[in-house]
Parts: sequence; C-alpha cells; structure tokens
Amino acid sequence: MKLRGWKYEDILTISEMEKACFPLEPWSFAALASSFASDAFSGVVAEDGGEILGYGGITVAADTADIDNVAVREEYRGGGVGTAIITELIKIARERGAKKVFLEVRVSNATAMELYIKSGFKGVYARTRYYSDGEDCLVMSKEL
Repeated sequence: MKLRGWKYEDILTISEMEKACFPLEPWSFAALASSFASDAFSGVVAEDGGEILGYGGITVAADTADIDNVAVREEYRGGGVGTAIITELIKIARERGAKKVFLEVRVSNATAMELYIKSGFKGVYARTRYYSDGEDCLVMSKEL
C-alpha cells in the first residue's frame, strides 16, 4: 500500500466510495472536485496495485486543521489503511503549521471513534442534531 495526493482523475472513484461509505450524507462529485480550487485543502489516497483502498481530506487554515473526511473500502477496514491515512493527514497539518486538528464523527460510528482515539484524538463536545437525519456528532481534537 502506498499513500499519495489525490488527483482529479481519482474523483469519480472517491465519489463512488463516498456514496458507499456515507450513504446518508456523501460529498457530491462537484464538492470533491471543487477541493482542487482550495489551497487550504489536501487530499490523500491509499492505493495498492492501482486500486484506491481509502482516502481522506484535510483543510488547514492558520494554526488549525479540520479533517474533512476519511473513508476506507469495507473489505480493507481493520488492516491499518485508516490509521495510515490519518497519520498522513496529521503530517500535512503539522507541515502547514497547524497546532490543533479537529474532526467530526457521528455518535453511532464507534469504529471511527476507536480509530480516532487510537490516533490521539479526544472528544471535545457534541453537536446535537448535527446531521440531516437528526443524529448528533462528536467533535474531537488532537494537539500537535
């Protein structure tokens, strides 16, 4: 497995994975494509043999960063792909001068929360009825 920055030609695959991993509120193809217009955004893909196993994105502004999304194909979960992506996103945040990284996660997504805790994130507060279906989110952060 290798990590690399995502390319415009990856967006269709990422968009399809986004729909599979986040069926309630996936980023649209247009939203993913527009990430290329932002100097603050960096996208990373994990691939093996030309197949994208997972991806993540981070936005860095001043001394804070927000992990916008992280997804791993279901068949590759639990094998270190998510950890590698998070590690790379944190590295990008550090390199761009961030002192703190934030992310939001559905309160029902225990698997993701476990990954984030393992990566050094801590729960900060909850946002009630944050998602369109009424589910709460947990805001987590990590000091760099």
